[in-house]
Amino acid sequence: MSIRFPAEWEPHAWVWIGFPSHAELWQEDLDEARAEVVDFARAVHAGGKGEEVVLVAADAEAAVAAEAMAGPGISVELARFGDIWLRDTAPLVVTGEARPIALDFRFNGWGGKYDLPGDDTIGRDLAERRRLPVRAQDWILEGGAIDMDGAGLLVTTEQCLLNPNRNPFLSREQIEERLRATLGIDRVLWLGNGLLNDHTDGHVDNLARFVGPGRIAVPVPTTDDPNEAVYRDAAARARAFGLEVVEMPSPGAVLRDGEIVPASYMNFYIGNSAVVAPLYGAPNDDAALEALRRIFPDRTVAGFRADHVLTGGGSFHCISQQMPAS
Repeated sequence: MSIRFPAEWEPHAWVWIGFPSHAELWQEDLDEARAEVVDFARAVHAGGKGEEVVLVAADAEAAVAAEAMAGPGISVELARFGDIWLRDTAPLVVTGEARPIALDFRFNGWGGKYDLPGDDTIGRDLAERRRLPVRAQDWILEGGAIDMDGAGLLVTTEQCLLNPNRNPFLSREQIEERLRATLGIDRVLWLGNGLLNDHTDGHVDNLARFVGPGRIAVPVPTTDDPNEAVYRDAAARARAFGLEVVEMPSPGAVLRDGEIVPASYMNFYIGNSAVVAPLYGAPNDDAALEALRRIFPDRTVAGFRADHVLTGGGSFHCISQQMPAS
């Protein structure tokens, strides 16, 4: 067998979900962000089908709070991290060898923007706690920067993976070679830019997501959508690549304190039997859930407000990382 990174809709053994832990980071949003994260965790757990849900807390106070809020069936693990964005800092687990392998990529705070103690070690820590073999990687890659269709195709953005604040010593061709070698893919679809004001420099999990082999979901812009050009360019590139483009609604302009924030329904999580999407009180909230029900008729689709989690820069997909079932 050869190395492969399973598509997210393939079976999971468990999912790690980051629990807001640092009051100095979350400030007045802490309690509400915790409640939103627990809503997400409960929805994944309710889906069942053997997917263990693990809330990861960074300190003892947060672990106690998570235990009190989560309820039965959801476990809590204490592990030091900088912030909850485990999609980018937890290990990426590949299959195809005798045992699943945890890939521990380097992490530099999204290009040096947020240097928080623990974010560069949480990946190895989580893997070793589960007795997963760890394979260290000597270059920077965040899980939210990539998505795979399970059939050899990976999608990413030029804005992120070609950004000189990540791997300035690597060319596009060298990055593709490393993606092939570490993740077992054979083709790369390069999209352009990500969402406006996204501090991750354009993570693809806010822009376009695979929903089946050769099928990719891309938002359709609303009137006066701040990301209209980005969405249209992504759809055009995907079609030119030969993919089936599945249209998803866009929340349009979502503002906080007068500033546009990178709100996206694309930041949904695909669990074993549930798909959980972030909502923002936008006019297209219900339409987004209906679109996901058409895409995933074999799963329960649920949506929860994620306004307070979004103050940290991401949403449900950004705070989770799944372990593929072996």
